[in-house]
Amino acid sequence: MSLNPAVDPIPKAAVEGVVTLRRANAEDLELLRYWHRQPHVVTAAGDDWGWEAELSRRPEWREQFIAEVGGKPIGFVQIIDPAREDTQYWGGIAAGNRAIDIWIGEKDSLGRGYGTQMMRQAIERSFADPSVTALLVDPRDNNLRACRFYERLGFEFVVRRCFDGDYCAVYRLSRAAAAPDTRKTA
Repeated sequence: MSLNPAVDPIPKAAVEGVVTLRRANAEDLELLRYWHRQPHVVTAAGDDWGWEAELSRRPEWREQFIAEVGGKPIGFVQIIDPAREDTQYWGGIAAGNRAIDIWIGEKDSLGRGYGTQMMRQAIERSFADPSVTALLVDPRDNNLRACRFYERLGFEFVVRRCFDGDYCAVYRLSRAAAAPDTRKTA
């Protein structure tokens, strides 16, 4: 029996793997510092986030995760309550929102569907709280790839806004517009 090289006998999902999220912790410090020096992460995430201090804090309004595939760390997800966040980055914002930050740290993990899995898990986790009515993301407005990514996930453009010197495109996903599997209610 010969295999046809044009036909992949292994399903794509088995090749690309499944993303799992685990809580970020102090042991992730050097990994996050390394990722934050990568040009594709700087484009998405901006300047250093003060990881040493931030990994030691566990405020009620924030969750930080390392995304892994097969036990290998590949990216980062942060979910915050922007109304309660201590820097007030989002300004005066109503309760009931969550803001999500995401990036793939490992360049060889880009373009493999991992970001979509990460975002779907973040969306589901956020909407598991019945008080959450909408999710926000703020990619840099010149990061067209990220903007298209969020649009494919159902986020709608709201406004262009300058945050800490970076011009961003603010996108919103309402609970009603989210995919059916993410609209969990109490």
